[in-house]
Formats: sequence, C-alpha cells, structure tokens
Amino acid sequence: MKSRDTLIRLKRFQVDEKRRQVAQIEMMIAEFERMAGELDREILTEQNRANIHDPAHYAYPTYAKAASQRRDNLLGSANELRGQLDDAKGQLAEAFEDLKKVEILDERESARDRAAEAAREQAEMDRIGLSRRGSYIGA
Repeated sequence: MKSRDTLIRLKRFQVDEKRRQVAQIEMMIAEFERMAGELDREILTEQNRANIHDPAHYAYPTYAKAASQRRDNLLGSANELRGQLDDAKGQLAEAFEDLKKVEILDERESARDRAAEAAREQAEMDRIGLSRRGSYIGA
C-alpha cells in the first residue's frame, strides 16, 4: 500500500513539475512578445522623429536599427520557445497519462481489497449466524 501511495505522489509531483515548466515557458514567450511590441513602438517613434522609415536609407536612425535587431532576436527566441513549449506540453500529457494509469490501478486494487474484506466479513457473520442458529436448534 505504501509503495502505491509513494508512486502516486511521485507521479503527481512529476505532473506538477511539467505544469510549472509549461507555465514558465508560456510566461517567457509572453514577455518576449511584450518586449518586442515595446521595441516596435520605439522604432516607430524614432522613425517618425527622423521622418525616415526606410531602413536602407543612409540617414536611418541608428537606434531604430539596433532596436529592430533586438526585436528580431526576441521574436526568434519566442519562436524557439514555442518549439520547447510543444515538447513540454507533450511531456505533460505523458506524465498525466502515467498518473491516471497509476491512479486507476490503485483504485482497482483498492476496490478488490474492499470486496475481499467485505467477503471475509460476510463469511464471518455467516459463521456466527450459523453457530448461533445451531445453538438455538439444540436448545
């Protein structure tokens, strides 16, 4: 019984850990996208200030070029994280399936144990009833 409880606790811990990993990756993606959005606004502001929107123009603002590169790097990192997120979600699904299998197995074994206990109790009650019945008949 204790080994089953330990196994269930382990599987629940693994599921919780996978959920944390998924949530962490999702938060990182959201943060990168938020930062990229801020950089987009800064780039547009800088372009409007210089009144030059063509990055190939010789007088295009240096800050806008650097911010564009940083934004592109952030979006690239967010895309890489999406791949990791898919993997993490797959691992979470596997861990959840493993947990459910163990819980179902535990429930089946518990039901068998309860049924066996009920049968033992019923047999004991039948034995007691028969022994008392025999004593009433003989009296």
